[in-house]
Amino acid sequence: MSGVVGVYRHELKRIFELKAIFSTLFVAALIYAVYYPQPYRNEALRDVPVAIIDLDGTTSSRELARRIDASSDVAVAMVLPDLATAEREVFKRTLSGAVVIPLNFERDLLHGRSSPISLYADSSYFLIYSRVAGAVTGVTRAYGAEVETARLIGLGINPVVAASAVGPMPLVSIPLFNPQSGYATYILPGAFAIIMQQTLLIAVCLLATISGKPGGADPDVSSASAVSSVLGKLAAYLTVAMVIVPFYFILLPYFYNIPRLGSIVVILVAAIPFVLSVSALGLVLGSLFRSPLAVQLTAAALGMPLFFLSGFSWPIEAVPPVLRALSQLIPGSIAIAAMTQVVEMGASIADIRNQFLGLWVLALGYTMLAILLEWRRRRKSISAV
Repeated sequence: MSGVVGVYRHELKRIFELKAIFSTLFVAALIYAVYYPQPYRNEALRDVPVAIIDLDGTTSSRELARRIDASSDVAVAMVLPDLATAEREVFKRTLSGAVVIPLNFERDLLHGRSSPISLYADSSYFLIYSRVAGAVTGVTRAYGAEVETARLIGLGINPVVAASAVGPMPLVSIPLFNPQSGYATYILPGAFAIIMQQTLLIAVCLLATISGKPGGADPDVSSASAVSSVLGKLAAYLTVAMVIVPFYFILLPYFYNIPRLGSIVVILVAAIPFVLSVSALGLVLGSLFRSPLAVQLTAAALGMPLFFLSGFSWPIEAVPPVLRALSQLIPGSIAIAAMTQVVEMGASIADIRNQFLGLWVLALGYTMLAILLEWRRRRKSISAV
């Protein structure tokens, strides 16, 4: 037990004394906290510029154009005479789409005939395309329903019956846990988990490489066993993480107005296996490197693969089975779902038991592997002497 305590104190001291480690764990956290969320502060994409090509020029067509412009998602930036002109503006990235209101639009509506509206939108940026398509579709359907209801009432049909005939199954959409349907609310909790994994992993690997240098070992802890060494280091990393975890998952969501229904105790408990699994993985990977430069180069190379395998940018259910299985070896892939549910949805440990147990399995597995590698390294050192 004394060996574990000695290693714990020594490792904790190194974390605060080594500038590279302190900067990675604490300074980087502050930089990410200020810099990363800024592009998403507006939550939702608003006022995407589109053009209106009104070939009818009637009261009804102008009313439709006005309603499209009044939508919060798109804004009518130009009224153009033809589609060719609109295409040139889209190619120049001045516009993201064009809505064509056909000739005889109003006459067809008054006669009860369909009058299709054409939308030409740039789908090379899918988020913009979905906003434009959703806004125009919603406005045209609502306006069409009003026109059809008014036509039926004009034929002498009861207003209630006319409204029911036009929309027999009205949809009421209630966005749970994300009232604004905002992009920041969706992306930031998962991003904070990925950032914490990346910074903690780099810090642990750097500590492993620095301790492996000649003269880097402390005589007071050199006699500790492999088990005591690994457990003492994990305890030190867990202590530091218990300061970082509230910053990422309690303070930042509050500061950026992200829905936060989770209990502080549950958040901290859920984070324990996440921190231990990442730290133990860092000890395993750190045993493979010989210098801090190798850690930095490898971290830069693995950053994007780990990001894509986390199921953060693309649903993990849609990932090929082999890569999906590989992603389960990455703590962040499991922690994203767990921490998001706990922080935003107020889930309990029982609600995330599969992810919680999965993180503990990774923590135990990587810890045992780290102990084995540490024991092997010491055997080699003794043999070399």
